[in-house]
Amino acid sequence: MSVTTDRAPSTTAALDLEAEHLFTVEELRWRDRVREFTARHITPVAEADFEDRHFRLELVRGIGDLGVLGMHLQGYGCAGAGAVSYGLACMELEAGDTAWRTFVSVQGSLAMTAIAKWGSEEQKQHWLPGMAAGATIGCFALTEPDGGSDPAGMKTVARRDGGDWVLSGAKRWIGLGSVADVAVVWAATDEGVRGFLVPTDTPGFVARDITNKLSLRASVQCDLLLEDCRLPADAVLPGVVGLRGPFSCLNEARYGIIWGVMGAARECLSAAVERSTTRRVFGRPLAEFQLTQQKLADMAVEYQKGLLLALHIGRLKEDGRLAPAQISVGKLNNVREALDIARTVRTILGGDGVTSDFPVMRHMANLESVRTYEGTDEVHALVIGQALTGHRAFS
Repeated sequence: MSVTTDRAPSTTAALDLEAEHLFTVEELRWRDRVREFTARHITPVAEADFEDRHFRLELVRGIGDLGVLGMHLQGYGCAGAGAVSYGLACMELEAGDTAWRTFVSVQGSLAMTAIAKWGSEEQKQHWLPGMAAGATIGCFALTEPDGGSDPAGMKTVARRDGGDWVLSGAKRWIGLGSVADVAVVWAATDEGVRGFLVPTDTPGFVARDITNKLSLRASVQCDLLLEDCRLPADAVLPGVVGLRGPFSCLNEARYGIIWGVMGAARECLSAAVERSTTRRVFGRPLAEFQLTQQKLADMAVEYQKGLLLALHIGRLKEDGRLAPAQISVGKLNNVREALDIARTVRTILGGDGVTSDFPVMRHMANLESVRTYEGTDEVHALVIGQALTGHRAFS
């Protein structure tokens, strides 16, 4: 499929190391489909939606039709695509706006993955087809107000009451919480941490949007309050006990981030290349100055390294050889470098770089959230440190 974008094809090709031969025809087909969708439906409204704090709910069904919701899963209406195809889809969505890669991540990598990995057959049949189609929205409730990086200190509890479960507690920074139909809620029980499928119309379930965000403004993040939510016995995910359950889902989301942030970096870098060739200072194009070319070259190198790292991690994942510490390497490096690229591009754009004439400040602000969620820099550094030394330094 051929896709027309506003960017000169030669710029994109140069930034991507002319790397099309590294991908299969099927992977490129996924990339181009998502790129076209993003160019038509996300990029034209991204600045306005960021400014207005508007989550464009009407796009959800279209994204479902695109096939990217839970696209890495097999069956139940899911595409069963490879890891690299999913990564490329994440990259193209985040090139439009991080809010939409985040949506696909929360829906597919977190909520749907939890059900697919750890749910009963009845739970899978009930929830996954609608979620894959975008007809049903899910959220994933793990983080709590007092301990985003310490899920072992979870205060949300589930207790048995006859044949039911009763959930009580609070969660924070829960993507899609107020628009979701079902929440995957992780709670401490006498047996250990368990996951529960909580329809959001359950009495006692309250979701409140966090509205004072300066980042991810076109996305929905919420505080959740669970006040004695009564659930039937079959609401629990039967396949796992302990933090292995939510961590397995977080690793899927972290993998998508490794690719996604490269889309944001690419858009920023492309803006810098194009603007530097048209903006004239001291009587000549900004691109003719050595310091400008040094900045562009350094950013291009880091972007290309990040893309190749994402591809390497994707191939390891497809081969079944991907370790958690390798995911941490990708998340730590690529988010950090994407942010550095956005900040450096802002300097090339000058004062105009802080306006919505360019996507740079929006991407930069969004990347600050990505740097925190699914594991801070510090957490991933300690994961890598443990893999290197054999010593755990988390506590």
